[in-house]
Amino acid sequence: MNLHEYQGKSILASYGVRVQRGYVANNAEEAVEKAKQLTAETGTGWHVIKAQIHAGGRGKGGGVKLAKNLDQVREISGQIIGMDLITPQTPPEGKKVHKVLVAEDVYYPGESETKEFYMSVLLNRGKGRNMIMYSTEGGMDIEEVAEHTPEKIFTEEIDPSVGLQGFQARQIAFNLGLSGEAFKEMVKFVDALYKAYIGSDSSMFEINPVLKTSDNKIMAVDAKVTLDDNALYRHTDLAEMRDVTEERPIEVEAKEAGLNYVDLDGTVGCMVNGAGLAMATMDLIKYAGFEPANFLDVGGTADAKRVETAFRIILKDPNVKAILINIFGGIVRCDRVAQGVVDAYKNMGDAIKVPIIVRLQGTNAEIAKELIDNSGMPILSAVQFQEAADQVQKALS
Repeated sequence: MNLHEYQGKSILASYGVRVQRGYVANNAEEAVEKAKQLTAETGTGWHVIKAQIHAGGRGKGGGVKLAKNLDQVREISGQIIGMDLITPQTPPEGKKVHKVLVAEDVYYPGESETKEFYMSVLLNRGKGRNMIMYSTEGGMDIEEVAEHTPEKIFTEEIDPSVGLQGFQARQIAFNLGLSGEAFKEMVKFVDALYKAYIGSDSSMFEINPVLKTSDNKIMAVDAKVTLDDNALYRHTDLAEMRDVTEERPIEVEAKEAGLNYVDLDGTVGCMVNGAGLAMATMDLIKYAGFEPANFLDVGGTADAKRVETAFRIILKDPNVKAILINIFGGIVRCDRVAQGVVDAYKNMGDAIKVPIIVRLQGTNAEIAKELIDNSGMPILSAVQFQEAADQVQKALS
């Protein structure tokens, strides 16, 4: 589950991470009031107005601007709220901005120059360990840094049996070229950041930039946070931070129905049980010369109601020209799945206007094939994997 910047910062602050302070506003007048409150609390004279959407690259799209007085706070907030912000990480049509973060200016003059760093905490799946990835090149796309100057990216792997060690935090501060008070501040920052990552059961914390201020404070100026959905039952307060307006409506509907659904760009809809089989099915579709329209895992049950819900969700995509159902009958018997498909097809009537290919393998697979073949429904059946691919090609040729 993705969070807005202001939500991610609230988690960081609760674990002792220094953050760029700010308040959320839903309209221009509210933004002015928040700016006044922020000035009273922090003394900041300028304010940074930041669009709150689930996407990076907001500055490049005009979603992050500096306001030097209250009139500019009102004007800039009014421009950003309601706009369709287009960044490299949004759909082509962009994302509508519903709120902004009015934040303090932290690039004030002082005894030393400000410096920007990059830092993220995430899981190294290859090694089964969390790692901290960091770079001296903050405030820019880390992908560009990796491509052009990979030597400027460092990683620190964390042994899960002992957690983050003090020498590792110091190594990070050293590699970032810090000394004196800034060095000590960075060590504290890294320790608190990792505690926030672990404590919130996150799958990623990305801070870009981490700022060394002119008076040698270390703080998170931005926060891109992804929580692990599987751990949200332990964090009901964090689960309430979910903003469904930032998600695709079709994916929200699927989640509410207990289905794992990801929208894609192809023409062949997929209904599968199990993530591994879903990935293999998508490969099968590509080998057949087509592109999958979605990833949809119906889980261990596939009765008529669940299948019908899956059908309706898949068919909301106007690009779908055929649907491939690929079920392995281990937990659930194939004949029960077949009956569920037939019943769902009958219930939906003329709503299904694309070919349906059903491949069932496992317990009672042959019985399931006979049930579908004798149903009188225009459903194509298959038992073998390649046979299903051939049926897709036949249906779309």
